[in-house]
Amino acid sequence: MTALILNLSPTIELTDEQFFQLCQHNQDLRIERTAQGELIIMPPTGWGSGNRNGRLNQQLFNWTDIDGTGIAFDSSTGYKLPNGANRSPDASWISRERLEALNPDPAKFMPMSPDFAVELRSATDSLRLLQQKMQEYLDCGVRLGWLIDPHNQQVEIYRLGQNVEVLKSPSSLSGEDVLPEFVLDLTGILD
Repeated sequence: MTALILNLSPTIELTDEQFFQLCQHNQDLRIERTAQGELIIMPPTGWGSGNRNGRLNQQLFNWTDIDGTGIAFDSSTGYKLPNGANRSPDASWISRERLEALNPDPAKFMPMSPDFAVELRSATDSLRLLQQKMQEYLDCGVRLGWLIDPHNQQVEIYRLGQNVEVLKSPSSLSGEDVLPEFVLDLTGILD
């Protein structure tokens, strides 16, 4: 099953609050909204993708707890990006400094882009659409992004102001200057 895309415009224009309420009333669905107002309803993943995503988040959360300079988020966190889109990366991180300066309502979607975002391709995901989403993250201020693709045994690294770097079958990834000293072990995630 692939994602379902609903183009509501111009028939229906959801406000931010209406979109938030739609998501709250349909919590069993993973819903995103593009900058053009299209709703993307994504199916649940298989257990393989669920396990990979759990391993990814486990490592990011463990590092975050030790490092203390930011907060990690899982795929259930919604972001309101500066371009108007609502997205939910599979894993993400925001510096405490940026978070505390904004002091957002924790019961609402995050009204900013994360510093770091990860998309983990599942069997039903379109690589092209994930690549577009990663570029959208960069365009909205994400400093570092990883598109992890177990199907093709590769990782695409997205950095602000740089060309995409493609790594074939890496064993680990560095958080670089965005997540200093974070190293993601790809055992059980990429293979």
